[in-house]
Amino acid sequence: MDVKQAGSSLDSLISSFNTRIAELQELVIARNMYPASSVTDLKAVDAALKAMELQVQAIKDRLREEALAIPKAKKLIEASLRQQKKLQSMSVHVPERTTFSNSEINNRSILPEASNQLPGFGPLKPEEEPVVTHKEKKGRSSPPLWHITSAELDSLSSYMRGRLTLDKVNAAIDDMAAYADSNSQLIAAPKKKLAENLWEKALLPHELLHDKEVRDIAMTESVKGKHFFLETDIKGPSLKLDNTGKAILTVLRHLGRISETRIGHHRVIILLKPQT
Repeated sequence: MDVKQAGSSLDSLISSFNTRIAELQELVIARNMYPASSVTDLKAVDAALKAMELQVQAIKDRLREEALAIPKAKKLIEASLRQQKKLQSMSVHVPERTTFSNSEINNRSILPEASNQLPGFGPLKPEEEPVVTHKEKKGRSSPPLWHITSAELDSLSSYMRGRLTLDKVNAAIDDMAAYADSNSQLIAAPKKKLAENLWEKALLPHELLHDKEVRDIAMTESVKGKHFFLETDIKGPSLKLDNTGKAILTVLRHLGRISETRIGHHRVIILLKPQT
């Protein structure tokens, strides 16, 4: 509703109240012709009239405030839209990415040379380098594939098993291992190498945010050291977020192959070793 419409509605409302007040005034005049028999009625009418006048005045004040606020609200909306367009333009042209400053790059290149020149620090021996490599490989071990057996599937109740087959469930387990393996590689990758990969792939801002969230989730106590993936990682080819996919997750949770937890706004699914 614009200012003209608000003003028209206000005039119409005031006109109807004025008509009602005039009728009440005429009624008061008519009652005054017999003051001895209508004192009580006149008092009641007078009180009702005063109350109505107060209500009309309050409505007038409220409508006046609303009418004055309309131009300010329009200006605020226009300013918000302009700001939103600026932010969208900035997010498109300046995507967020992990980078190193020149000082950090120089420090990284200077430290190895300085350590060789300091007394008591000799060059690294060739046999010392593979030790670090082996440690990194341990942290990047592939998630194990804990497929279910036909006996486990047959042990489920008919309403839980539904139309699921052994091949469908084990294919979904393969997908979950792939999701967890992708997250493990992301977590184990050095930050410098990760920054180079992100630059080459030209990832969008929401993909960069996903990678950061995966690293943060991996450091929480309930997930640390375990293979996991997020519900948002489920994109097929066998496991999807449809009715069949939800039924498969329910079966695997019942059989102890996975557990679920919520961290922030993410639903995190953890791969578990089957109980023997």
